[in-house]
Amino acid sequence: MKISMNLLLWTTHVTEEHFPLIGQLKAAGFEGVEIPIFEGDEKHYARIGAELKNQGLGATAVTVMSSETSPISDDPKIRQAAKDRLKWAIANTKALGGELLCGPIHSPLGVFSGSGPTETEKAYCAEVLRAAANEADHANLRLAVEYLNRFECYFLTSAAETKALIQSVDHPHCLAMYDTFHANIEEKNLAEAIRAMGDELIHVHVSENDRSTPGAGHVDWPTTFKSLKSIGYNGWLTIEAFGRSMPALAAATKIWRDMFRSPEEVYTKGLAFIREMWSKG
Repeated sequence: MKISMNLLLWTTHVTEEHFPLIGQLKAAGFEGVEIPIFEGDEKHYARIGAELKNQGLGATAVTVMSSETSPISDDPKIRQAAKDRLKWAIANTKALGGELLCGPIHSPLGVFSGSGPTETEKAYCAEVLRAAANEADHANLRLAVEYLNRFECYFLTSAAETKALIQSVDHPHCLAMYDTFHANIEEKNLAEAIRAMGDELIHVHVSENDRSTPGAGHVDWPTTFKSLKSIGYNGWLTIEAFGRSMPALAAATKIWRDMFRSPEEVYTKGLAFIREMWSKG
């Protein structure tokens, strides 16, 4: 088990100005960071990766899809754009030195059809992700597909649906991730959800029910950590929290009020909490 911090708490685009922050996270005891890949090119991420290597930190990456790059669109041009975006994100993750690319790469954020996913959409998504998994294989990294809650998407909203999608993709470089915030909304039984994912679970976001400091809310953490240990999980535990410092991201994540006193509180108390809970689990 390794603990990292998602830099989306501070920015959607990591640059040299964030190197001191990365140093603070290293000093606090984190073993890695999660880098958002929303813009930029391979040269840019190679510079970020060089700094992470210099500081002795591991890395993962996160990205999202839009309506213009939707893997479930009925327009073949848009599905091709989805493949192109994922290829771009994978190349940047490789340049970064990241071991996996995670996120809701199955469908666009905040886009709804008025009903649930169709079998055709599932087939489209599996085909796009299979192509992306081939790219990930060539880049020597893996994809970790994240399900969201029903208020952020309609296509993938549970561990069971994620497992079914992963099995449909049927590629060793496309597996699943688990986010405690979304699971807290959608799952009836957290232990069953985690156990069902089993060996296909390769990444975890540790996120409180209000997106604040882990341990400050009402997520069932004892069950979560006990269940992760029961399946032999040994990947990243990545703190994901959101604040109001970036208006666009605050709007996207529906953060309308301050959920914590400072980012430092989130990552220092969050790190201590994860260590404590893991030792108890």
